[in-house]
Amino acid sequence: MTETTLREVYIEQLRDLYDAENQLIKALPKMAKAAESPELRSGFEQHLEQTRGHAGRIEEIFGSMGESKKRKKCKGMQGLVDEGSEVIGDDLEGPAKDAALIAAAQRVEHYEIAGYGSVRSFAEELGETQAASLLQQTLDEEKETDSKLTQLSEQINPKAMNGSAARESSRARRAI
Repeated sequence: MTETTLREVYIEQLRDLYDAENQLIKALPKMAKAAESPELRSGFEQHLEQTRGHAGRIEEIFGSMGESKKRKKCKGMQGLVDEGSEVIGDDLEGPAKDAALIAAAQRVEHYEIAGYGSVRSFAEELGETQAASLLQQTLDEEKETDSKLTQLSEQINPKAMNGSAARESSRARRAI
């Protein structure tokens, strides 16, 4: 049994993140299509472009290391994407659906923030300063996206609350 080095862990984690980004490239258009809020839809579309850039940065890092841009199946992201697909398929409508989409998207962002924080630290420890800089740029963008989602939720969640209150009020009036 050979001892695993930090460089090997780093490469494995990059491959995992590379797969995660590629899964998101496929999932984000579906989330954008399901969003009812124009701002949320636009946010998903903008993040799709960023996500393509994130995958490109990982490819650049692999190239600088002389590594193939092989992917390692990211089961964590697969689970998060599956949960997002469930939200899309749910019978939710309007702001309630958008609130659920935001919750699913924020889970993804938090997962990515954890992953990029780790690989950036690995790159720093390994003296991969250019890679660390690229990974920090991606980490900053993921945090920014999470912040934008929080801001959108502060607008959408009250509307979802009002929508459910209005439906309950309507049902109560019909029952009388």
